[in-house]
Amino acid sequence: MNRQLGSSLAIVAGAVNVLGFMQLGYYCANMTGNASSIALKVDSLDFGTAFLSLALIISFVLGAIVCTLLVNMGRRKGWGAVYAFSLVLEAVILVALGVNFICVSHNPERDRVATFVLSFVMGLQNATVTRISGSVVRTTHVTGMLTDLGIEIADWIESFYHKVDAAHLNIIKKRLWLHAQIVFCFIVGGILGGGGYIYFQKYILFIISAILIALATPGIIENARVPVNNKNTK
Repeated sequence: MNRQLGSSLAIVAGAVNVLGFMQLGYYCANMTGNASSIALKVDSLDFGTAFLSLALIISFVLGAIVCTLLVNMGRRKGWGAVYAFSLVLEAVILVALGVNFICVSHNPERDRVATFVLSFVMGLQNATVTRISGSVVRTTHVTGMLTDLGIEIADWIESFYHKVDAAHLNIIKKRLWLHAQIVFCFIVGGILGGGGYIYFQKYILFIISAILIALATPGIIENARVPVNNKNTK
């Protein structure tokens, strides 16, 4: 599940991140860059841009907070696939943003709000997959995944000249493949998002939303099949 959901959401995150940059001029998932931007803009006394970067970080954190509240509520109610409702919320937000792009004329104020919304969505998504994977997987940025990948490669190399338990070696290989796959999928998502923006600019957010609904559908069906009494007793 970590690999399938993580890879799918990494594609979505890569696409949204590139879309945010091409449409709005900001990487809405890169909080490391935004944190550095705050420091640089304060040094140059550009407090307006520094505040914008801070607002992006706050939006990202708010998305993570909302996701965690949803997941915790789902677990208390005994929902089987607690991630499904966060993905549906993400899809609904992106649809609303897509409608806004079509119906509202281009202006700086709209773009600023859209940037905050995309950062919120990325925080929501990253917290979703982080929570359900036990902090093994993150999808909206690759820094942590590349760090984990380097660690797993080092452990794998050591297994050639230090005796390693077969079961542990198998875990190393699986985690190595998982992290490599998510990084690859994030890049692929960025390529697809850039191409989608060029050829389907007005409708690309609707396409991404449809992908999220498709990912959430099995979880929604699973929860619908669980009797209400069973949910309440968990």
